[in-house]
Amino acid sequence: MAVVVLGAAGCGAPAARQDAAAAAAAAFEAAIASRDHARACELLAPQTRKQLEQYERKACPTALASQELPTTRGIQKVEAYGRQAMVRMRDDTLFLSLFTAGWKVVAVGCTPRSDQPYNCTIKGA
Repeated sequence: MAVVVLGAAGCGAPAARQDAAAAAAAAFEAAIASRDHARACELLAPQTRKQLEQYERKACPTALASQELPTTRGIQKVEAYGRQAMVRMRDDTLFLSLFTAGWKVVAVGCTPRSDQPYNCTIKGA
């Protein structure tokens, strides 16, 4: 009986991680779409936010507003592996990491490249 319980718990955990990562990505995209850059900055991973502010030499909300990020909705696919996740939307791909405070966006504005890592508009170091 213990094997069945453990097996069921293992099956549920990935779906819960995927749902939570998808919710964080959707919240970020909604903040960008509504031009609530302060809220979007709260959803960035600390290192990503720091990198953006250093590169742009502006506070995060102003720096984020100056980026040409796609405004998109509609999650197409979510992949979560441990503390990392990739959320594909119609016109964007986001990478997230799980922190104590929940899922945070590590990279956004990402487009695939054949045989190379994704090219991302904003990413942490």
